[in-house]
Amino acid sequence: MTEHDSQTRARRRQHRTADRTAPPNPQRRLRADGGQPPVVVKIGGANAVDPEGAVDDIASLVDGDREVVVVHGGSTAVDDTLERMDIEPTYVETPGGVTGRFTDAETMEVFAMVMAGKLNTELTTLFRNAGVDAVGLSGVDGGLLTGPRKSAVRVLEDGKKKIKRGDHSGKITDVNSDLLTTLLNDGYTPVVSVPMLGEDDDEVLPVNADADRSAAAVAGALGAELVVLTDVAGIYADPDDPETLIDSAATPAELESVKAAAEGFMTKKVMAATEALEGGATAVHVGDANRDAPVSSALDGAGTKIEASALADNGEITQ
Repeated sequence: MTEHDSQTRARRRQHRTADRTAPPNPQRRLRADGGQPPVVVKIGGANAVDPEGAVDDIASLVDGDREVVVVHGGSTAVDDTLERMDIEPTYVETPGGVTGRFTDAETMEVFAMVMAGKLNTELTTLFRNAGVDAVGLSGVDGGLLTGPRKSAVRVLEDGKKKIKRGDHSGKITDVNSDLLTTLLNDGYTPVVSVPMLGEDDDEVLPVNADADRSAAAVAGALGAELVVLTDVAGIYADPDDPETLIDSAATPAELESVKAAAEGFMTKKVMAATEALEGGATAVHVGDANRDAPVSSALDGAGTKIEASALADNGEITQ
């Protein structure tokens, strides 16, 4: 770390401490930047994604009084841990063509250990070293992310639709936005990880949920801009050709073109983008996590931007 970096981080810590000595005002929102909505940043968990550029960029945004909530993934780290424990990761394809993890009881234990334990702690530490008052949370904490557990999932095997039981996953239907708002009002930056809190009959238990869709739920609940960082520049009309980057989608027809172009891992990201906008997010940006200032760049137009108007049809929002 250079002397300049050390001085910058010290100033950020001093700035945060000074903020919290002011009289509390629960109605205050940190919007000195002209009333802009919060930003929810999804940091991917692929090995090709380096989070440090995003961390420094988010620190700069927070220094400028932009409210930020971070949601992170980590499927690659989960798979690596499973393999070290001689457990084979299981992925299934839904009848709709979406590939996702099947999380049995043994995998769920590893998932919670890696996501809410190791990765969330490491990322929160990176932010605190960058001078950000980061608070690590799982979806279980404070009932942050809740919804029904899906104990069985529909899958496609050998061209046939089947029911696979024993799953520990869920669908997020509620976000404790009051908890996030309280933290943001007090100058903290939440760093959020699944598992979520799954409702199962008369009890609740930690279950898996997709990180992109978790970020979408948070962005919708906060009326935020969602920035989804990944290892490519955005969404390509031809998934194999970076020269076909789609800059924006502002109409229903353009959104349908984006959906048609999405393949593989990008399918869930487009699904999450749609869910975020339907939930109340103001816009969704898909951009490259490894470029300089990746969050600010995405907000300034780099990558693919999907506008809320892409859901509009004759002045109404389609659901």
